[in-house]
Amino acid sequence: MIGVGDMVLLEPLTEDSFLENLKKRFDHNEIYTYIGSVVISLNPYRSLPIYTPDKVEEYRNRNFYELSPHIYALADEAYRSLRDQDKDQCILITGESGAGKTEASKLVMSYVAAVCGKGQEVNKVKEQLLQSNPVLEAFGNAKTVRNDNSSRFGKYMDIEFDFKGDPLGGVISNYLLEKSRVVKQPRGERNFHIFYQLLSGAPDDTLKKLKLERDFSKYNYLSLDSATVSGLDDAANFRTVRNAMQIVGFMEDEMQSVLELVAAVLKLGNIEFKPESRCNGMDESRIKDKNDLKEMCELLGTEQSVLERAFSYRTVEAKMEKVSTTLNVAQAQAKTRHKVMGVLDIYGFEIFEDNSFEQFIINYCNEKLQQIFIELTLREEQEEYIREGIEWTNIEYFNNAVICDLIENNQNGILAMLDEECLRPGTVTDETFLDKLNTICADHQHFESRLSKNSKFLNDHSLPHNCFRIQHYAGKVLYRVEGFVDKNNDLLYRDLSQAMYKANHSLIKQLFPEGNPAKVNLKRPPTAGFQFKASVGTLMSNLQSKNPNYIRCIKPNDKKASHVFNGSLVCHQARYLGLMENVRVRRAGYAFRQAYEPCLERYKMLCKNTWPHWKGRARQGVEVLMTDLQVPAEEFSYCRSKIFIRNPRTLFFLEEKRKQCLEDLATLIQKIYKGWKCRSHFLLLKKSQVVVASWYRRYAQQKKYQKIKHATTMVQSYTRGWQARKLLRELKYQKKCEEAVTTIAAFWHGTQVRREYRKFFRANAGKKIYNFTIQRIMQKYFLGLKSKLPSMSPIDKTWPARPYSFLDGVHAELRRIFHLWRCKKYRSRFTEEKKAVYEEKLEASELFKDKKALYPSSVRQPFKGDYLEISKNPKYQKLSSAVDEKILLADVVNKINRANGKGSSRLFLLTKKNVVLADQKTGQLKANVPLTDLASVSTSTQTDGFFALKLKEGSASAVKGDFLLSSDHLIEIITKLHRIGSMAADREKLNIDISDEFLVQFKQDKVCVKFIQGSPKNGNSVSCKRKNNRLLEVSVPASS
Repeated sequence: MIGVGDMVLLEPLTEDSFLENLKKRFDHNEIYTYIGSVVISLNPYRSLPIYTPDKVEEYRNRNFYELSPHIYALADEAYRSLRDQDKDQCILITGESGAGKTEASKLVMSYVAAVCGKGQEVNKVKEQLLQSNPVLEAFGNAKTVRNDNSSRFGKYMDIEFDFKGDPLGGVISNYLLEKSRVVKQPRGERNFHIFYQLLSGAPDDTLKKLKLERDFSKYNYLSLDSATVSGLDDAANFRTVRNAMQIVGFMEDEMQSVLELVAAVLKLGNIEFKPESRCNGMDESRIKDKNDLKEMCELLGTEQSVLERAFSYRTVEAKMEKVSTTLNVAQAQAKTRHKVMGVLDIYGFEIFEDNSFEQFIINYCNEKLQQIFIELTLREEQEEYIREGIEWTNIEYFNNAVICDLIENNQNGILAMLDEECLRPGTVTDETFLDKLNTICADHQHFESRLSKNSKFLNDHSLPHNCFRIQHYAGKVLYRVEGFVDKNNDLLYRDLSQAMYKANHSLIKQLFPEGNPAKVNLKRPPTAGFQFKASVGTLMSNLQSKNPNYIRCIKPNDKKASHVFNGSLVCHQARYLGLMENVRVRRAGYAFRQAYEPCLERYKMLCKNTWPHWKGRARQGVEVLMTDLQVPAEEFSYCRSKIFIRNPRTLFFLEEKRKQCLEDLATLIQKIYKGWKCRSHFLLLKKSQVVVASWYRRYAQQKKYQKIKHATTMVQSYTRGWQARKLLRELKYQKKCEEAVTTIAAFWHGTQVRREYRKFFRANAGKKIYNFTIQRIMQKYFLGLKSKLPSMSPIDKTWPARPYSFLDGVHAELRRIFHLWRCKKYRSRFTEEKKAVYEEKLEASELFKDKKALYPSSVRQPFKGDYLEISKNPKYQKLSSAVDEKILLADVVNKINRANGKGSSRLFLLTKKNVVLADQKTGQLKANVPLTDLASVSTSTQTDGFFALKLKEGSASAVKGDFLLSSDHLIEIITKLHRIGSMAADREKLNIDISDEFLVQFKQDKVCVKFIQGSPKNGNSVSCKRKNNRLLEVSVPASS
């Protein structure tokens, strides 16, 4: 081993030997050194091959001092104590900024994740815990002059484990994010990583959606002198952060919302204000260029006017009155119990050229952590030795409780005075706050100010007038008082909160719940200092409730360079961390102490007298135990309530013996269990064998019985077969005998009958033969007729031929009867509507068959009646309402003009009482002729559709003369007219005149209508021409 791994064993112990040992180990890449159970870690500023999976396995389940010092040894010790002894643990990582605290916390978490259990759900939890680091670093870390990845917030993670030691989840608490870094960064530093990662690594389409450009110079919030950091790939880190957010549990829309919010912050930095004066003399601010404001509003989903007013105005509410005031430019620019292991990674002690409120708060937190370290490792340990009656020489050390009291005292502390100044009415400035400090804290030995009553600082030119200085445990720090009051107030005007709450952006609405108008609270919110003090108090209580494990991080130089060891810098850090005092206390004290009851409970299996139950006092049991184990008396000490063990090796000896004993007990338990299991298995096999044997014997007997039964059945079957065959032979013989007797008797009776029959045959044989023949012929005739009957169609005229001429009369009569019968059957299937149609068809046949050449083509066409669907057609609604009766026929006809023989379209409507003619286009009524005025209907014998309605002379309708019409449905129209006339009892039958020449009365003149055969050159259409005043000639094509 290089140097001494544990400073407790260092000889001689001086400050120089302490630093020399650290330097010697650092030069050989041994960056870890122990002070008892405390780990000192020097930042190597480079990667070392000491964190491989093999190293993890090497330190897994090993004693703390068994291997060379390593951070994995402390992590393993904490994890095993939590898993095996059920003690909550916390790992406190402290040191200056840039000392490697963040990397140390990641190493601890990675080791715990590697050594705990496996499984899909466990691996998922471990991955989420590890991947939370990149996300937190992107949004909370930034480059500073001392550290390229400096944590600008405090982080405390509680990792919860189940009883097996498998992680269940984690709770992360953060403290005091350095919000001022967003709007302003010191020279040589840059903003939070996420801004640069987004612009460098986001795809072009993502930047387009976010309305961003890759050029850093476009955004006022991004410092250009340190925009790029060597060794830091922002583009690759952005992809890592996106992947980590998915693993942690961010949904895609939630990640997009976060990026939109980041983009909106960049846009906010580009908004500039210009001063304007109002008529009342007050100053107000206006936004110069509203393009960035517009894009910001689009990203956040809020109205531009609302946000612009919130930037330029603020509302002051007193009781029930509200007053809106404008902001000037400066104001507008500013604004189940589980086991737990805690890992604290918090900002280190900071001393900059310009230290403000943030550094004051950070250093206060480090003072509290140092106080815990002092109390738990120095003061409490020495007080415990005295309390337990151990002879002890007190070791002097610096107790920083006086500095903590200077800062946090509720009456005269700096934070209390800062809160009091912020809440005080009247004019409050940083100068009034400093005056108050100078008055109250002037006599404090750790407070220095040039304007205080203490005269020794009046001529100290290193102390400016607007500053004060505190002598911390890590050294003196000069704080510039400018901005303390504003940063402590940390107020956000209610107008801005309400404007953000009105946004349609879900994440913004969650971040500003105080903007909800329904939950307006007029109470002043607590100050930043008060909140942080309360958070630190909660953190300290949390840490004190757990078993502490310390990692003291030290940076070897200020240049962030590897292989460089600055002795004076390391010495300064070792002094204010109290490492030398820690070594002295460890060397003089005891390495381990434990109350008698838990000690006896843990190690009682190592002695037969104390195992399994000790019935006496716990101290007596421990004494019996240690005597039986033959532990040297100088290695331990019996005290009032605890046993103290001086050397860790004694503890390792006890743990090793306990481990071996537990293995023996486990072996015994396994032996008993395996014996019980084997006996149970044997009894089960025995029981199963009995069951199987019984079932087999049953099966064998069943098979034997089946064989015997089968053999018996075979014998029986052969016996029955022999008996049956014997009986069959006897029956056959008997039957043959009976048949022979019957045959002989038959022949004998036949001979007798034939003798008798010959006597009468000549007189009666002819008549009987004739009747028998006729009967056979008729039977054959009827059977043949049955198989050859024609179909049931009434129009089927076929009939089978008669076989004999003497059957003519019967054959004809049967044909007539069959035809009448099938006609009756056919008519019985008719409905009333179909019957009426056929009756019309029958009447049309009587009227036009063999008289009109158009008739044959109309037979196959059904009579529809209403061809116009006049009741459904809205065009003829008025005409339909004008006709009161039911319309039997509606069709379009041509009315022939006597002047030129041409036709004009008319609607022809037929009811039971009237014939109605109307205009086809308008539906206007042209003529309404009662059927009683109709004398006859004339039509030709040819294939045309012309017909004349002749009216009775002297009737009212005969004034204008007869009607000469043409229709495609002539047969149906005339048939319906004739049928209505024949069915009416009060009217005469309508006369139908079928002739190729007839007279038509047109007003006073009678005109002859003559039908002639047309020549082929006239085409296939019917034409009507006027020959003279007395003759209309209708040419009908011959082909029709």
